[in-house]
Amino acid sequence: MVEVLFYIGVLQLTVVFLAIAAGLISLTLFRVSHQNKELSAWKSLMVVVVLFALVEVVGFLDAFNIWREINYMRHIIPSFVLIFLIIAIIKQIAVTKEQRCS
Repeated sequence: MVEVLFYIGVLQLTVVFLAIAAGLISLTLFRVSHQNKELSAWKSLMVVVVLFALVEVVGFLDAFNIWREINYMRHIIPSFVLIFLIIAIIKQIAVTKEQRCS
């Protein structure tokens, strides 16, 4: 039982560090999306990645009983992830249509 809990803890820590790394990479790509007009949908996708990293951090805090009061955020933040993902898809469709017409 102890080994299983150890592996779960290691996996949680790995997921959190990878999510934070993905969030930082997406923040650095924000500058690139300002320079290229075709990448305007990336702005919303970067928000999605940062929110995903936030969900993982909240899950980590909840799993290790560090801060249990924010457990409800694990259900609210994915709603915003979905909203920004839909916005990114709509923006990309608009950019693609604009390129075809030009």
